[in-house]
Amino acid sequence: MPRFEPFAGLRYNLDRVRIDEVTAPPYDVVDDEERVRLAQKHPDNVVHVDLPRSEAGDPYAGAAVVLERWREQGILVDEAQPTFYVYRMDFTDEVGRHRHTTGIIGALELSTPGEGDILPHEHTTPKAKSDRLDLLRATGVQLSPIWGLSPAAGLGELCDLGRPPLATWSDEQGVTHSLWLEDDEARQREISALVGSAPIVIADGHHRFETSLAYRDEQRAARGPGRYDLAMTLVVELVDDELTVLPIHRLLTGLPSGYDLLAALQEYFHPSAVESVDHAIVERMVAVGSLALVTREGSWTLEPRAEMLAGARDLDSSRLDVALAALPPHDVVYQHGVDHVVARVAKGEADAGVLLRPATVDQIVDIANGGERMPPKTTFFHPKPRTGVVLRPVT
Repeated sequence: MPRFEPFAGLRYNLDRVRIDEVTAPPYDVVDDEERVRLAQKHPDNVVHVDLPRSEAGDPYAGAAVVLERWREQGILVDEAQPTFYVYRMDFTDEVGRHRHTTGIIGALELSTPGEGDILPHEHTTPKAKSDRLDLLRATGVQLSPIWGLSPAAGLGELCDLGRPPLATWSDEQGVTHSLWLEDDEARQREISALVGSAPIVIADGHHRFETSLAYRDEQRAARGPGRYDLAMTLVVELVDDELTVLPIHRLLTGLPSGYDLLAALQEYFHPSAVESVDHAIVERMVAVGSLALVTREGSWTLEPRAEMLAGARDLDSSRLDVALAALPPHDVVYQHGVDHVVARVAKGEADAGVLLRPATVDQIVDIANGGERMPPKTTFFHPKPRTGVVLRPVT
């Protein structure tokens, strides 16, 4: 079973900086405009390291220099002893319901898929992974956690420490983040034993997981075992109350001029016109068992034709892959948020958008346990843990 340990992290000195000004969303959801805004928000914001930029020279070496300077200046401080970090995110969803996610950040022993007890559930996109690996090589620091799900019952209860958090703050999306330290050794042993009693399913951070494995193998070959044998991981109990899984929709571009997309999709789906598309449409899609098509000419729900999609896995992303394979050459862009899809189609930035239903927690677990993986960009776990809450040196 997976080894899960406390570690002595590297944290922002809260006597020197405000944590809301120096943390950031994960690198893979920060676009260029957002990076500029975060970098201007505070000179010590973690994006200066997590998404390094350099007019001349190696940006990764520059990130390492920035990290070392922050340590020397006392902006970042080393934890006095190994600690588990309890981390909670509270928010209100689009239909006004209060939701939360609570988990424990620790160091999880890495294992290759199929050989250990860490189970990826989703394929990664073919984008270059060298960026994260080059950054880890240069800094020797894990900057943000992988997100893992544990079926071990009672983990949520261990997250309730019964005392005020060390820090609490709100981000730009209105999510409230809270952080506690758990340095009691008896409690730590209880946490380690519980997490270590069952396999871990990766919810988010598949690229970081693959990067950590590659770095571990490099360092083992050169130096033998070390702290790089484990990866910083936020482990959350695998229950519906702790998880919000959103769909990642598809934008289609590059279709031939005048192409009748609705007619082409009718081979695989029964379309029904809808008057409007808003943030509540996904819940309506779940209720009727459909996808949805958004174009500048109109919008339709798409009820799958079971006889035409019999070979597809029971996921909207898999069903849509079958239908898209029959279209003329085109490009697919992944986009979360119904409003973003509607806006980009209306602006002419995409020929059409296809809205998908979210995968369920049960589907994620069943596919991971079966040794399979979903198509890329099937799940979007919300909200995202902030980068910079705690860092983990591995060299």
